[in-house]
Amino acid sequence: MRFKLLPFFLILVVFVLVGAGCTQKPEPQGIILFVGDGCPHCANVEDFISKNNVKDKIPFVTLEVYHNQDNANLMAKKAQLCGIPLDSMGVPFLWDGAKCFSGDKDIIDFFQEKIK
Repeated sequence: MRFKLLPFFLILVVFVLVGAGCTQKPEPQGIILFVGDGCPHCANVEDFISKNNVKDKIPFVTLEVYHNQDNANLMAKKAQLCGIPLDSMGVPFLWDGAKCFSGDKDIIDFFQEKIK
């Protein structure tokens, strides 16, 4: 009886392992704005975005990093591409697909230039 169940369990294990690999979300492309819940500088950027309808004019993705480790890891990856040490990273942080911007002033300036 045990040997009849063995193929079933092996197939089940394979499906679980293959399925686990399929649940990983693809990395966002283009402009990514990284924010943290409760961050006052992030709130300044989000307020500017809202008041100026930036989302209607420029496609970008906003990712929260305080409560999402995958998003925090992605932010660290983008910071490394810009040569920013991990201990110097902070939010708000923006990746435009090639360059990094950090802090509310630089990010608001970035969006301001894009919506002109």
